[in-house]
Amino acid sequence: MQPAAAIGRLRIFTDVFFLPCYHESANAMYTNRLAREKSPYLLQHAHNPVDWYAWGPEAFEKARREDKPIFLSIGYSTCHWCHVMERESFEDERIAELLNRDFVPIKVDREERPDIDRIYMAFVQATVGGGGWPMSVWLTPDLEPFYGGTYYPPESRWGKPGFASVLTQIAAAWRGDRRRVVESARDVIEQLRQSITFKATGSGAPASDPTIAESGFFAFRRTFDTRLGGFGDAPKFPRPSVLNFLLRYHARTKNQEALEMVLLTLRAMAKGGMHDRLGGGFHRYSVDERWFVPHFEKMLYDQAQLAISYLEAFQITGDEALATTARGIFDYVLRDMTDAAGAFYSAEDADSAIDPAKPEQKGEGAFYIWSEAEIREHAGMPSAEWFNYRYGVREDGNVAYDPHGEFRGKNILYEAHTLEETAAHFGKDPGELRDGLNRVSRALFEARARRPRPHLDDKILTAWNGLMISAFALGGAVLREAAYGQAARRAAEFILERMYNPATGLLLRRYRQGDAAIPGFLDDYANFARSLLDLYEAQFDPRHLELAVRLTEKQRELFEDAGGGGFFSTAAGDGSLVLRVKEDYDGAEPSGNSVAALNLLRLWQITGRAGFRESAEKLMAAFHPHLSAAAMAVPQMLVAHEFLLSEPRQIVIAGRRGAPDTNALLETVFRRFLPNRVLLLADPAETQPALAAPELAAMHPLDGRAAAYVCRNYACQLPVCDTGELAKLLQ
Repeated sequence: MQPAAAIGRLRIFTDVFFLPCYHESANAMYTNRLAREKSPYLLQHAHNPVDWYAWGPEAFEKARREDKPIFLSIGYSTCHWCHVMERESFEDERIAELLNRDFVPIKVDREERPDIDRIYMAFVQATVGGGGWPMSVWLTPDLEPFYGGTYYPPESRWGKPGFASVLTQIAAAWRGDRRRVVESARDVIEQLRQSITFKATGSGAPASDPTIAESGFFAFRRTFDTRLGGFGDAPKFPRPSVLNFLLRYHARTKNQEALEMVLLTLRAMAKGGMHDRLGGGFHRYSVDERWFVPHFEKMLYDQAQLAISYLEAFQITGDEALATTARGIFDYVLRDMTDAAGAFYSAEDADSAIDPAKPEQKGEGAFYIWSEAEIREHAGMPSAEWFNYRYGVREDGNVAYDPHGEFRGKNILYEAHTLEETAAHFGKDPGELRDGLNRVSRALFEARARRPRPHLDDKILTAWNGLMISAFALGGAVLREAAYGQAARRAAEFILERMYNPATGLLLRRYRQGDAAIPGFLDDYANFARSLLDLYEAQFDPRHLELAVRLTEKQRELFEDAGGGGFFSTAAGDGSLVLRVKEDYDGAEPSGNSVAALNLLRLWQITGRAGFRESAEKLMAAFHPHLSAAAMAVPQMLVAHEFLLSEPRQIVIAGRRGAPDTNALLETVFRRFLPNRVLLLADPAETQPALAAPELAAMHPLDGRAAAYVCRNYACQLPVCDTGELAKLLQ
């Protein structure tokens, strides 16, 4: 139970990598306090024999009153191994007795409370050397951690100690040597506090330091898989923030290798089993290096970020296959992940019932995998034969990696052969073959829809909705698809109507079943402000720009470290948090600081307000040492750095919103990848946003025709009305 002697820079990674099936049941004999909660994850544990508490004063007071350590279990509702530990341990009456007797058990949904998760994940990573969910941490009654890990089997196996044994030993240590345990916990907290300190240095912002971007490029180049795409070995995660940086680095330097790394990765992912070939969207990650065998969970934040990556690659290349993949993501989210009122749900589980007659027996990927016989049944011959060749289906199954037998005789659909190769193999016309394959896909999709669906986590998170609103806003503009733009607008209005208080400027984080709760964190403010900026640049409603400014001002008030630079993840004043963290790691989601940095720079360019620039520069200065030494950890912050390096441009379209000549100029802009620009509309029929730079008022249509002004620091080139002339200015 000794903490690590030295705690270095901490990074939060995502998931533990095990893939067995599990049997889920809820014991109706028991009901605990979690039945009062809204979190789907907490409700999954409401009928455990464990006497669970939610995070809050009731649990803390019990621990102090009874002088018991806290057992803190953190996970989320679509977490495969969280389900396993529940079935094996938290439904076990013997283990529940140990937990209830010697500890105060607390459950936390990491998606609702990322602030709690960050603190204790940092502890687990520092003391164990890795992290994941479920996360298991033991705390003193003062909430200081002294022991932790991730998944524990009920009995010792796989080199991991049994959970019952761990509970017994920790209880004995608390009773026998409490003073040492408490001192150890306080020492670890102090080391963690020192390790997560970022302060602005006297060197100023790294705006003129291109070596940072060079260092980042070469770091990703070293880890790039030149054969299969992606970075590093298996398991492979998408991590779109890396792609964001490389595309912008390519745009500034014209480095072709940076672009090729992104294109190879995106195309390999789209061909692999990680891409849901029938329903659209992407699974969480690939357990192998080929993007073939996925962890089948689907997360909203992955869909949002990957949609943008495919759209931006399409803008650069014009490759319709990339646009088609983006459309598949959008159509999946609209169909399966969208609330009737317009907001977006959080996730779909990896696991679902294998047999409809036995709903309690679940396996990973059961909803998505196929036997060859099932495909023949639904497709008929010869279409099934074409489909099987194209998508790698084999009679005996195509999954070699199957340690627990879940995929025996089953197939994951992936692009084994191109359409042209398939047509040549069968001597068919490619057009005729495409029609036949599409008919098979529709038949299989309809058959799949009759299977038991994976669990849907239907809570609505502001930060994740912000990411998806940005994606839909860009998708509507780039693909000229009104439904996508409308989806972005509806979701933004949902957040503004139900999770935002215009009188106080405060955001809430979570909405579910009529209940909005939990004060927003930095990533909620930053991601939602970004989405309003993106929505303004796609649809030009001045209200969205004004709200983006107000939210950013409130973010500065609540979270900014005025002395040290950058933003804390949480507002001041929560006594239950033993640390106030400044998060910068751009992992599965971009960090709040990285998103905030680019928001501030964009708002500075739009409004000309020096305060936004100063906050951005102090943030970049605070993280400058980390940008220099560990650029791989902060690719989204490198995106903000690229914005500084690239001399941002203002593009102002002076014309009536929605008019054909205005739209023609806007289509010319959105047809191109122009990452380091801001886009504004000067509509003579509308009042311009009061917060925009005053120069906007001087920009007018020319002789009644919409005109484009391309400027740097509002030193503008001559306005043009012709789309061809605008294209030349934008090159």
